[in-house]
Amino acid sequence: MNKFSEFTEIEVINKVLKGEKSLYELIVRRFNSALYKIGRSYNYNHDDTQDLMQDTYIDAYKNLAQFEQKANFKTWLIRIMLNHCYHKKQKFSFKNEKATDFVNENSSLINSNHSNDIMKKIHNRDLGNIIEESLGKLQEDYRLVFSLREINGLSVSETADLLDITESNVKVRLNRAKTQLRTEIEKSYTATELFDFNLSFCNPFTEKLMQTINNL
Repeated sequence: MNKFSEFTEIEVINKVLKGEKSLYELIVRRFNSALYKIGRSYNYNHDDTQDLMQDTYIDAYKNLAQFEQKANFKTWLIRIMLNHCYHKKQKFSFKNEKATDFVNENSSLINSNHSNDIMKKIHNRDLGNIIEESLGKLQEDYRLVFSLREINGLSVSETADLLDITESNVKVRLNRAKTQLRTEIEKSYTATELFDFNLSFCNPFTEKLMQTINNL
């Protein structure tokens, strides 16, 4: 699989469409982290996020021929993930249920008395628990913009298009999201490391998903 690692998404897609189904694994591995961050930013827990990722990859595979190759594949895939996140949320609301939250209501944010413990967690890359809790408390509109712009690195225009809001609104929401995060957290941890989909999760998830794809 390593010899194909330099292929562009378009090259991989074309090969998959021509029958090289196993190469779809490249797509999965490239975007696992991005989709995971989307699900977690919606406040879904780890297991629910993986389920949403699987649904997204399967839908994307089934509709790969409909992907307009002049478009950005990452934003196309994220749009599918966002749709799944949204519909799951609506389903939970209809049942008067609540998706499992990763925020511990009794936990305290960064303070001087626990700085050593917190830094140890950060350096151990413990999925950025402290920052997840902080972001989880933001208003959803702000949290999603922060995830798309700062964590997944999408442009203002791409974020506006995905969320169906104006570019001005993207900028306003991002600024408000940043001001609501603790200064100490922003200085201690980089945005791209948030909600990291660790290799220990990525490998079994990808293997299981490819078994499903191969059976389609």
